[in-house]
Amino acid sequence: MSNPSRRRILTTGALGAAGLVATAASQLQATAQTSAIPDTASPNPSSKFQNKVVLITGATSGIGEATARAFAAEGAKVFFCGRRENLGQAVEREIRSAGGEATYMRADVRQAEQVKAFVDACVTQHGRLDIAFNNAGTDHPPHRIADTPISEFDDLMNTNARGVFLGMKYEIPYMLEAGGGAIINMASIGGYRAFPNIVGYGASKAAVIHMTKAAAQEYGNLRVNVVLPGAIDTAMLDRVKRDWQVTEEQLVQPYPIKRVGQPEEVAAMVLWLASDDASYVSGGQFSVDGGGLG
Repeated sequence: MSNPSRRRILTTGALGAAGLVATAASQLQATAQTSAIPDTASPNPSSKFQNKVVLITGATSGIGEATARAFAAEGAKVFFCGRRENLGQAVEREIRSAGGEATYMRADVRQAEQVKAFVDACVTQHGRLDIAFNNAGTDHPPHRIADTPISEFDDLMNTNARGVFLGMKYEIPYMLEAGGGAIINMASIGGYRAFPNIVGYGASKAAVIHMTKAAAQEYGNLRVNVVLPGAIDTAMLDRVKRDWQVTEEQLVQPYPIKRVGQPEEVAAMVLWLASDDASYVSGGQFSVDGGGLG
């Protein structure tokens, strides 16, 4: 195989695995693009999300953390989980220090009893549940199908797909009891388009897209949508670049915008889908990928 062909395969495969993450394409591009992102340092008392109860899984870092901060800055009561207690407690402290309201609870989305306890605790504390962002996810190093360890495939499916299923399973009854709500699930462009060497990751994210559409069909009084990020500036793509041995220039080459995205840009999409501005939007899949899906 020629070097250009090999680079193309590596690049496209890495892009699929990088559905959640990346590092800034360049200092100038990052500065120019993030300057338009709203400041989420302190709550906005006139916000659409004032006193709304928002539950987020996997919000100790990355897109989940950015979304927790954005909701809190818009007046929401944020209840979030993650497995890394030190990070979760730090995010909670920082949101509260900025004047927002947030509560961290340790929970592993692979474990049904922990997800149920997490959702129950949110409703016990706040009395209801208005919005849920099922964001928690993971990745593994690339392997061809025959070389993929069964344990890694199972972990991807259990975290990325089962975790979303469990979230919806325990969130939906509370929302139905309250008469409505909005659910946003986390997928990836890798769930929409097949890439080589990441079969477990892609399959798990494709399952999320399917479950989202099924939930929207089953529960017409709830709004259920899914976001499909491309290369976003969080820790996961740092691992992708390391594991695939690709440069940032190779990663951004297929993207028309020619840069990676920021977590706040995905958070902005999640907040729109959760808002009344998206009141007639359900069962949709929304890419945040700089035009990568084409």
